[in-house]
Amino acid sequence: MQIKFANIKKKVVILFGSFNYFLYFCSAKQQNTNNMPTIFILFGFHFMFYSDDHTPIHVHVLKDGKEAKYNIDPEVALVYNHGYKKNELSMIESVIEENQEIIKERWRVYFNQK
Repeated sequence: MQIKFANIKKKVVILFGSFNYFLYFCSAKQQNTNNMPTIFILFGFHFMFYSDDHTPIHVHVLKDGKEAKYNIDPEVALVYNHGYKKNELSMIESVIEENQEIIKERWRVYFNQK
């Protein structure tokens, strides 16, 4: 599934076939709430990491009291799932795979890694 981005202020439109969805990239102010810097929000899924997180590079995905953790490096892999259905995990994994470079860059910038 190819994701194409078109900048619209602080929103990015994602085109999935004939459907348009909004991916909200969070500003620096929004990223630092509750010790969980938010990378982006899509369909209500919050893609984030803890401010004192550890390697390997990974992302936590939260929505409605559910959480999943995916390692990003060296490849995208589910670490744990607390409450998501298979179809939700499939969508989450697709989004992570398509945006893993953005996630890695946000991690490196936040943790001052080059």
